Amino acid sequence: MSAPDRRIVLVTRKTRLEELIVRFNTIEQARFYVEHLGADFADYESEHRVYGQAVVTTEAALSRLGRVHRLDRTLLANYMFAPDALVVVLGQDGLVANTLKYLKNTQPVMGVNPDAARWDGVLLPFGVDDVEVVAKEVFAGKRSSRRVTMARAALSDGQELHAVNDLFIGPRTHISARYQIQQGELIEHHSSSGIIVSTGLGSTGWFQSLLAGATAIAGHGLPKAVQAMQGHGFAWDAPQLRYTVREPFPSKTTQTNMVFGAITANQPLRLVSQMPGYGVIFSDGIEADFLEFNSGMTATIGVAEREGKLVV
Repeated sequence: MSAPDRRIVLVTRKTRLEELIVRFNTIEQARFYVEHLGADFADYESEHRVYGQAVVTTEAALSRLGRVHRLDRTLLANYMFAPDALVVVLGQDGLVANTLKYLKNTQPVMGVNPDAARWDGVLLPFGVDDVEVVAKEVFAGKRSSRRVTMARAALSDGQELHAVNDLFIGPRTHISARYQIQQGELIEHHSSSGIIVSTGLGSTGWFQSLLAGATAIAGHGLPKAVQAMQGHGFAWDAPQLRYTVREPFPSKTTQTNMVFGAITANQPLRLVSQMPGYGVIFSDGIEADFLEFNSGMTATIGVAEREGKLVV
């Protein structure tokens, strides 16, 4: 494929400074707000400057290899990615995960760290200076990729939501979630703070905080299989998910046996909402992008048919 025929999508985000300017209209008002709270506005300016230069440098490098379309993260949900496009994400890690969620094809995603002094970048193996060389190798088929298992929530009304890190199913606010949970022949009624469903990629994040709480209570009484996931999670490409029920409450009408387990292609999790008007499902920590999950609605939580593909 020649350079004019190559399609590249560069996914970027607004910096904290840009978001403050949107909120307060001018940089002077943003400065006043931040400094009035005792924070260092120079840090916001430095981050903005470094990221802006990274965008310019990365776009210039990619433009020598093909046609580049720059895409802001706010447009991801409605953008139609060409199946043969190389997708380059200019960090952070959350932006890589968010991009993978909206790809319906198996095109490779290349994570680039715009500021290695600021961001660790587990999903950002490349620096700005690596972009041109690595992208050339991707187009030449000389770069391998790492598969990422994704989760999928499918509602009985036809709506669906994918997750790269985790799904949350529960209440919109700090009240109890009420639902029926079923896996295979097992069925229970729950009152809890909601359910977290983690992928392998997300198993070193929110999932770990739940394991840490369980460990603090149970000590060494946790099963060895659970202990093995502490601190390390499980493989990104594992053909399974793990679910954890937060703060399950036992009562005359609610049970607490089905509070932790694996979800596979053959053993999905089915939930029936008993929440009149405050149930939600959201993915990857983005609460604004949610599905309503209210009384009578059924959600099937399982391993997604599609998977992510990260350039390494």
